[in-house]
Amino acid sequence: MHLADGLVSFTFDDFPRSALHTGGAILRGCGFSGTYYASFGIMGTVGATGELFGADDVAALVDEGHELGCHTFAHCDAWRTSTAVFERSVVQNLGALREQVGQAGFRSLSYPVSPPRPGTKRAMAERFECCRGGGQTFNVGTADRAYLAAFFLEQSRETPDAIKRVIDRSVERRGWLIFATHDVCTRPTPYGCTPSFFEAIVRYSAEAGARILPVVRAFRALTAAGLKVGGTAST
Repeated sequence: MHLADGLVSFTFDDFPRSALHTGGAILRGCGFSGTYYASFGIMGTVGATGELFGADDVAALVDEGHELGCHTFAHCDAWRTSTAVFERSVVQNLGALREQVGQAGFRSLSYPVSPPRPGTKRAMAERFECCRGGGQTFNVGTADRAYLAAFFLEQSRETPDAIKRVIDRSVERRGWLIFATHDVCTRPTPYGCTPSFFEAIVRYSAEAGARILPVVRAFRALTAAGLKVGGTAST
């Protein structure tokens, strides 16, 4: 990775409605956009992260300039699910997306629940420009495009100063910090955060000098800056 400045991305797994209507509104109010990882098999349901997206939310997300990423159709545990079943669920999710948004496609994936099996990770590297995991850290120096590190906000929502220190370190080292969370509401689930907390992190990232981009646009900024992919300079 050869960046002139630090990158920050904001991502939402499962695509709860509050992630778009509250979290997305905060991002747009600050002039930014985010990445939403959707499992169309659970569209319109209520899950552990609250009320999940509906068809109208997909259209609104696209209209508002956010990115939509793949989270498999059935929200498959990336470790417990065989590679063949996981890959079929990815294909099924793409088909469900195209029923909603014509010839749309997914350019990135977030692994649900767990880190992926090696075979799954290898297969996903063939299908997506980049894939996101967890790890509570940022990407710097060398990054694995099939398993990018991310920092889940809810795991530190009681210690916002700790998150600000991570932002400062990432910007100082010209890294790529990918934040992840789920719902954004006044009474969040254990997997989400409050609007005031989320907005404070968005604003601090901008004030720290980070360039804030959704995942695929950030990845393409990396390639434009001379990121080596598979031993070859990507352009």
